[in-house]
Order: sequence, then structure tokens, then C-alpha cells
Amino acid sequence: MSEVKEQLGVYAGRVEQYILGQVDQMQRDSSAMDIARLFDAMRHSLTAGGKRIRPALIYAFCEACGGSPDAADAAACAMEMTHTSSLIFDDLPAMDDDDLRRGKPSCHKAFGEATAILAGDALICAPFAIMAADRNLTSDQKVMLVSTLATLEGAGGMVGGQQMDMQFETRDDVTVQELETMCNGKTGALMAAACRMGCICGSGSIRQFDAAGKYGLYVGLAFQIIDDILDVTSTAEQLGKPIGSDAEEHKTTFVTLMGIEKAKARAAELTELAHAQLDAFEHTEFLHALTDELLVRVQ
Repeated sequence: MSEVKEQLGVYAGRVEQYILGQVDQMQRDSSAMDIARLFDAMRHSLTAGGKRIRPALIYAFCEACGGSPDAADAAACAMEMTHTSSLIFDDLPAMDDDDLRRGKPSCHKAFGEATAILAGDALICAPFAIMAADRNLTSDQKVMLVSTLATLEGAGGMVGGQQMDMQFETRDDVTVQELETMCNGKTGALMAAACRMGCICGSGSIRQFDAAGKYGLYVGLAFQIIDDILDVTSTAEQLGKPIGSDAEEHKTTFVTLMGIEKAKARAAELTELAHAQLDAFEHTEFLHALTDELLVRVQ
């Protein structure tokens, strides 16, 4: 196991334990209501797997600013709940209509559409209550965390990017710039939010906060470009999921617009830009290694 995967495992284990503890407490607090099915649906999606990249970025940037992981637990939990809520909604018939999520039945297949929607709603609300109640954060940190997450998950970030992606489905004239803008919202916004939230938890400087946001956008965009390349060049066995879906759905991707070699070059360029942002921090060995590992998938 590489050092990057080992450290990701440490961060993932930490945030998963914290998340489940928070959900258990929420259920105890609402014990007068007969809503066990709602909490079962929330746990179903929260434990579906995944690398927990966004919480890992929060922990890593917190530590890169000299902070303690204890100060990042609430923010890491909030980020993973937010991301999970977006996946519940993405899988719904009105959106991507996916029956499976990482090999498990998607939330609406396991619990019905209505409960899935309510589980997603609950996972949007809970993050703000969890961060507001955390005893390791100052009032100023809580305000900044709430503002950062609410702004970048909303219409000007993740939600707006998802809307652009849906609108692109009926167009055949999407430009590279438009595609990058969409990805900066749909994928990059939560990446940038995670990096910035880590700096807030670690009491980082304004320079570090700005650099972290740029790093998140660069990494998020590079990640999406690489995913587009792998959808064309990998096998299902290598990727662990079906390939060729973009072509089957006639989606506009970085490969269809730029070709494989230019797409690889753009991903490499973005990766170098991401590395440069880390000069604002100390103790960035893990972040540099993670950045390289995301790119090496297609090199």
C-alpha cells in the first residue's frame, strides 16, 4: 500500500467514526419521532464507500496550517455529508437515474424516492448544526466555515455546475471554456471548499486560504479531465466501473473537444499549477504526493 493510500485510510477511518457518532446522536435527539427509516437511509448512503478525498483535504490543509485534526473533525464530517447528499440527488430518476452507487443499491432504490429525498435534505441541514455546535472551533471559525460551505455548494458552485451539466445534454456546441466552468462548479467547488475549510480549521493566513481555494479548483478540474480520458482508454477491470458511458450517451467531454493528448497535457498543466499553490504551506508531503497520484492514473 502506498503512503498516500495509507494516509487516506487514516483520514477516512477518522471521519467515518465521527460521522456515525453524529448520526447516532441525531437519532437519539429525535427519539420522540418514529423516523428510524430516515436514519437508516442516511447511514446507507454515508457508508456506501469511497476514498473520502474531500474530508482528507480538510484534515491535510488543517495540518499544513499547523492545526490539530481535532479542530477539523466537524468540518470533515460536514463536507462528507454534503457530498453524500449530492450523490443521493444525482442518482434520482429525475437526474442521472442510477440504480447503483459503488455496487450498492442507490438510496432511492433501497428506500424509495420520497425517503431518499428526505435523507438528502437531512444531510444538507446537518452539517451546519454540527459545525455550529463543535467545541474545538471559535465563533469566527464557525461563521467562516458555514459561509464557505453554503456558498460553494450552492447556485454559484456545485448546484450551478450540475445545472450547467444538464443543460449541456441538449447542446452540441459546448466549448472547452464552458466545460471547464461547469466542472469548476460541479466538481471543483466542493474541492475548493474542502481545502479552504481545512485552512479555517487550522487558523491559516489569508494567503493560505486563497492558495488552498486555487489548489482545490486546479485539482478538481484535473481530476475530471483524467476521468474523461480513463473513460476512453481504460478497461472496466482497471477502472472498477463500466467504461465508454460518455460516448454511449454522446456527452461532450474534454476528450471529444481536445483529443486524448491535449487533454493529458491540460491535466498535467493543472497538476503543476496545483503543486505551486502548496508553496504557501509547510508539511505538504502528503498533499504533493496525492496531487501526483491523481495525475499518474493516465501517465
